[in-house]
Amino acid sequence: MPRVHGLKIPVSGDMNSHERTPLNKGCTRVSLRTSIVKNICSQICRRSQGSFPHSACDISRINLSILSKLVCEKNSLFHNVWTKHSKSAINYAKGRIYFDNFRCCYNSLAAKPQQVYKMPACPKVEKIEDALLCESPVGESFAQPSEYTPSLIAVTGHNWLLRISANTGDVIDKVYLGSYRKFRYITWDVPQETFVLKSLHKKTVGEPQEQIDSGGSVLLYLAVFRVLPFALVGVLEIDKKIFGTNVTDAMICQGILIVMHSIGLVRLYSFERLSEQFMKQKLVIGQTCIWKGETRTVGEPPFGIPCNITLTERPPFLFEVSCQDNAFQVGGYPWHYIITPNKKKHKGIYHIRSMDDHSLAKNGIRDIKCCSLEPDWIHFHTDASERIIHVAPDQISVLRLKELHNDSFQYQVTEDYSILACRDREEKNHVTITSSGRMVKRRISQLDDDPEKETFKIVVYEDELDLLTVVAVTQADTEGNAHVDLHCNDTGKLLKKIALRESWDVTYSHAIFFDRDTLIHIEERPNRNFYCYVYKMQCESAE
Repeated sequence: MPRVHGLKIPVSGDMNSHERTPLNKGCTRVSLRTSIVKNICSQICRRSQGSFPHSACDISRINLSILSKLVCEKNSLFHNVWTKHSKSAINYAKGRIYFDNFRCCYNSLAAKPQQVYKMPACPKVEKIEDALLCESPVGESFAQPSEYTPSLIAVTGHNWLLRISANTGDVIDKVYLGSYRKFRYITWDVPQETFVLKSLHKKTVGEPQEQIDSGGSVLLYLAVFRVLPFALVGVLEIDKKIFGTNVTDAMICQGILIVMHSIGLVRLYSFERLSEQFMKQKLVIGQTCIWKGETRTVGEPPFGIPCNITLTERPPFLFEVSCQDNAFQVGGYPWHYIITPNKKKHKGIYHIRSMDDHSLAKNGIRDIKCCSLEPDWIHFHTDASERIIHVAPDQISVLRLKELHNDSFQYQVTEDYSILACRDREEKNHVTITSSGRMVKRRISQLDDDPEKETFKIVVYEDELDLLTVVAVTQADTEGNAHVDLHCNDTGKLLKKIALRESWDVTYSHAIFFDRDTLIHIEERPNRNFYCYVYKMQCESAE
């Protein structure tokens, strides 16, 4: 999910597509699952005999179905097998745990994490700032054998873009980005196809005069690259003279340029259309070009990669909406968006509206009215069901958009199911005895995320096992007890509860990753102390 200073855009599908056919993927997945024999022994026998009535792809699906059932078995326990401390941020991606600013990699697939590689130490200025894991595609043909290697695409502090082998840590490709702006962040435009490098915002005082942008009106730069084969798409500047002086941020996602303004306005533009109309010159990494009358090599110092998409006029936008904190999400079928209206009285209230005409869906106003230190949150489900997940401190609601007929509303928001925290739902009265012996009852007003009550902190989706992973925390004395609950993604039924051994402090930052038979908990404590806890599934013998 791209996140740009409050902007969350979980987009399912291609936003550039003019037509979008409802495939009912969620229903297809359910119907296929119901045809599978529920007995694990029968599934293993069918797998060995090659009995797959639907397609050859069933073997992978049946394997994952077997694993899902094993994970949720009563005698399948998760044990903490490995813990590691670090003074730098810890990152996880697809079975790999990264330490030391991505320079040290561990494989989490083994019974205990094993070190895959450790890159040589480097000066602080050359450290990796951000990175993405790029997997080798299936069924593609490339000229270079290195293109088939899974790689880590990383941007460094001294403006180099590196492509590092995910298996050895060797640098496969390196491209110099230039010195006109510090590129610091990297995210997917289209996952495993194109990615975006984002520079820091407007330059700070003290940089050399020759590096100052013309007029000083450029807020930031966005550089777009194609992954395989590795190639430059273009570098776009976000100029306040073009987009307005109140522009605060921008990002590219699914081929759409999203521009945010300080007044709460969010505007969407077609990046493809902008690049076709305003690209000054097509640039190819490693090849020479004539730039401002001089012959330079693209991607090599000191030239690097210049900005080759410069807008000369304000382009027409595809869509605009006003919302609080630029928080704007797109998803569902047909396209809908979720916002909080840009008025103080609507704080904590979410609207689900159609992208077509901004019309509000029936039951499309979500207002839980929870009293908590941390707000509730809402987002489109990351599976193929086009649903919506709304998380409050004590309740998780999974919602669905349904088309209506013969109604003033076109679509309606309905609840598929809800998951409730284990709490005493009755109001408690506090009883005191006065000096005269009179009994006085006083109702205590507690927060919905009171530490002494079980509170939902994290909700993530495990796509391969089709499980909803929920972290619930309860404060006991001075320690927080956390457990990870595995729920059926289709019904919400609780299938497994995994207790975490380590204490969970709600004031720290936490991240949870559930990947097949592995559970990873990454914790950030004060003074840049990071901890990684790895749990592995172990099947105990049934008594």
